[in-house]
Amino acid sequence: MTALHRRMLLDTAKLFDLAVMMGSFGLASMLVAYETPATSLAQFLSMRVKVQNFALFGCFLLVWHINFCAFGLYGSKRLSKRWAEAFEVFKATALGSAILFIVAIPIRIHMMTPLFILFFWAASTTIMLSSRLLLRYVLERLRSRGRNLRYLLVVGTNARAVRFAQRIEARPELGYRLLGFVDNDWFGLGEFRRNGYKLAANLNQFLPFLREHVVDEVLVALPMESAYGQAAHIAALCEEQGIVVRLLSDFFNLRLAQAKAGEFEGETVITLCAGSPEGWQHLLKRTFDIAASLAATLALSPLFLLAGLLVKLTSPGPVFFTQERVGLNKRRFRLYKFRTMVANAEQRQREVEHLNEVRGPAFKIRNDPRITPSGKFLRKTSLDELPQLFNVLKGDMSLVGPRPLPVRDYNGFAQDWQRRRFSVRPGITCLWQINGRSTVPFEKWMELDMQYIDHWSMWMDLKILAKTIPAVMKGAGAA
Repeated sequence: MTALHRRMLLDTAKLFDLAVMMGSFGLASMLVAYETPATSLAQFLSMRVKVQNFALFGCFLLVWHINFCAFGLYGSKRLSKRWAEAFEVFKATALGSAILFIVAIPIRIHMMTPLFILFFWAASTTIMLSSRLLLRYVLERLRSRGRNLRYLLVVGTNARAVRFAQRIEARPELGYRLLGFVDNDWFGLGEFRRNGYKLAANLNQFLPFLREHVVDEVLVALPMESAYGQAAHIAALCEEQGIVVRLLSDFFNLRLAQAKAGEFEGETVITLCAGSPEGWQHLLKRTFDIAASLAATLALSPLFLLAGLLVKLTSPGPVFFTQERVGLNKRRFRLYKFRTMVANAEQRQREVEHLNEVRGPAFKIRNDPRITPSGKFLRKTSLDELPQLFNVLKGDMSLVGPRPLPVRDYNGFAQDWQRRRFSVRPGITCLWQINGRSTVPFEKWMELDMQYIDHWSMWMDLKILAKTIPAVMKGAGAA
């Protein structure tokens, strides 16, 4: 299962829980009406619904969602036990039902009797527990077959590290693939090798390993007393690149990463995440991405057709240009654009490298000789970017996020703190686009990306989108 599927699954779960709440509310209402002699089911269904009741119900939907988020029911449950998740669902539905009953008393909602609350709680708890157990079963089956995997690198080769790795390998349904171990030579390495394991790298090779491989999580199992400095350095390197860190021991006072405690097979683990945190706003972000990009694709379909015809009629070669880009946690994907250069532009790049006008690893030439006459117009109007709406629908990109970079630019990064921009899904537009685009120095560009990650909110996305439209109309910084 891909990152897109995981996100879509989480978003669907949140919407499903709200639907369950509404369904349970309706079911409890009908059951109470049926059980109450004074009100027949026909009379209940014929009652008028007031606007204020809609407002109250909307507020309760919001409270219900916040309640479930507060109990951590939308976080990763890979390492948690079934009974632990079931207990959290039980507590969340009980608290939500209690809030509903308490609020109904002063407002005098006569329908919400103790019998109604009992029916509502029983229905919502039963459906949510059953759905989560079913979802667990399906995900475990998928992970056992090699889908929805998380790539894990273990730092340390002591007995605790080996025990943790053996537990991971003994439970393929968790969906972890062990990349290997990282450690220096020490007297216990012989015992480690007798368990059938090998080193993937030493501690000096850890950073190159991160740069060259897909790594979703790093487990630090170094002894804290004797290797605190090394472990802190490892955690800081992961923080720079936005890679999730799990610890079997004490955690570190990092500047950006947020710590979350968890449990796995009796071991306490601390998760440090310096990327964009999960939460209810991310549900809105992904939902908005899908809805807005789909609507934009349909509304702008005439422009798609005109741009495609313009490319096809003015230069030989394909209509679309696809290029491998670096995305979330350095995953590679194919980015779509309308072609604005000659068909063999990438093969000719070495010929024009000396004309690069941007400092750092990025490559930009305002008057690139490879650009076609129609390409200049498409770039000036940003129409060449329209096909990236398909990348948004696929889940490779978001409408707002750090721009996805070519592999050539990524390989030129000199400072690892800049790689943290890959800890969130890349986007079509971001702070860079509304602050001058190609006129912004590379260092400032990276700082703007860090600013976006550290201060992200749905409101910030909406403001960036609103400012992108006039920036595109003016052609500011387009190259």
